[in-house]
Amino acid sequence: MSINLNQLVQGALTESVLQNIAGRIGCAPESAMRVVSLCGPALIGAMMNKASSLEGARNLFASIMSPATNAHIAEELPHFAAHDDGFRTLIDTSAKTDQAIASHDSLNLLAERVAEYTGVASSATRTLTGVVGATLFGVLKRYLTQHNGHPGQLPTLLGHQLPVVRANLTDTFAHALGLGSVGAFLAGVASRLKAVSAHLEHPSTHEAAAFPQQVETHVTHEQPVQEKASKKKWWWIALAAALALLAILLGRGCSTEKTEQEAAPAATPEATSEAVSAAAVESNASAVSAASDSSAAAAPGKDSTMSFVVDAAGLPTLNATVHSEAERSQLIDALAAKLGADKFHANITVDPDTKPASWIAKLDGLLPVMALPGAKVSVTGETIDLGGSAADAKLGWLDRLKAFFGAGWTIGASESTPAARTLAASDAQAAAACAAADIAKHMNAHPINFGFASNALPRAALNDLADSAKSLKECGTAGTPIKLQIGGYTDSTGDPAANLRISKQRAETVRAYLIRHGVKADTLSVEGFGDAQPIGDNTTPAGRAANRRIEFKEVS
Repeated sequence: MSINLNQLVQGALTESVLQNIAGRIGCAPESAMRVVSLCGPALIGAMMNKASSLEGARNLFASIMSPATNAHIAEELPHFAAHDDGFRTLIDTSAKTDQAIASHDSLNLLAERVAEYTGVASSATRTLTGVVGATLFGVLKRYLTQHNGHPGQLPTLLGHQLPVVRANLTDTFAHALGLGSVGAFLAGVASRLKAVSAHLEHPSTHEAAAFPQQVETHVTHEQPVQEKASKKKWWWIALAAALALLAILLGRGCSTEKTEQEAAPAATPEATSEAVSAAAVESNASAVSAASDSSAAAAPGKDSTMSFVVDAAGLPTLNATVHSEAERSQLIDALAAKLGADKFHANITVDPDTKPASWIAKLDGLLPVMALPGAKVSVTGETIDLGGSAADAKLGWLDRLKAFFGAGWTIGASESTPAARTLAASDAQAAAACAAADIAKHMNAHPINFGFASNALPRAALNDLADSAKSLKECGTAGTPIKLQIGGYTDSTGDPAANLRISKQRAETVRAYLIRHGVKADTLSVEGFGDAQPIGDNTTPAGRAANRRIEFKEVS
């Protein structure tokens, strides 16, 4: 029986918990959730590394099972997050947990890297990293306690987290924690965890030398005399055993040689020379043949591939097959750096029989297309095929990509003609459907409700908003542009002036999204109304959530 640690941590850090914590550290709840989703797998990776040595596994187990670790933290997090004294307790617990997972400098560097990905302040990211670490320890302690856990069980349990770490850990985060590249780390840590677990569970059946522990690099100048003498004694015994073995082998060799000489006539110098020469030629031929076979076997035979489809919200789903773990990590890092770590879905397979992916070096040319709703792109070797909205001649991606990739690349748009015909047909229909009042009514029928103190677009509203952007864009293309006022609102919590400011920020966020998806900027205006005109009861959580909204209004 096993558990998914990352899933349990995210389940404990609920929306309401993160909302309270985010308010205390000065970031939006959605941003806090992104930080948690990134640093959770990174910390699990650091714990896997710690538990991959005998001493590390024992120390980590002792820290998890210590009285300072709260086994009921998952249930108590709502209290800790909502009350000042509870939050201080949580921070103190986090500080103790940090020391057992990784060094202070490594965790600070991890927080900085996560901050770069998410835009959250490093101090807030560092606090959240500590909270995730404390939650990890609490969840592990509870599980191990319920299952009569012992040190040998911990490496096995952490080894089961390998798929989560592989899917979420990037080279950037791994280097921050001192793990090296993700590919190299994951390639070795699984076997080490198994070996450590087996030794801890059955120490009498394994030689201690098979599980070497890392040792300090400094030299101790004062060693016990008895230890030195013992080392010398064993050195002489080993030398004597080696000499004895050598004497036995020499004796057997001489005996065999004598027998062969008695049974066969003596070889002439010429014959001996010819035999040696023939053996050398044969040996060289074998070596050349082996090298040729090895070279033929090592040559990859298949082209690397990548394809992606972008949904209506601008979120790409990517499938790729690349030559090595290094290429996989390079691809994930580039996507995370340009799009955002949680702004894409990727399924990347490593196949050594695949040629190196030359398109990775040209990824900057394709990244803008990955944010184009409805785009479809397929890459095989040095051939690129555009489909969906990427093949629309009016958008001009075919010519732009040809100019960017240059000679040696074959770039086509297999769906350009059908797409153009479909677009022309939809333009005619859109012209008849572009009534500003109806458009605004339709958009208001799909509420956009923001999180507490947040101006980040909720994921639940993205599909509807993308559809609205498409309708507005089609109306503009058909010559009947719709002008709308985007009004932002808040609940009654907090300072009225601050509410006015954040309500306008919410309206500006929606306007920016629509413009990014093709709606003309001069057709959209914004206004912040603060907590005015509530549509829900501000004394209830549901009512306050309804009031944190956007309203669209026709502008003549």
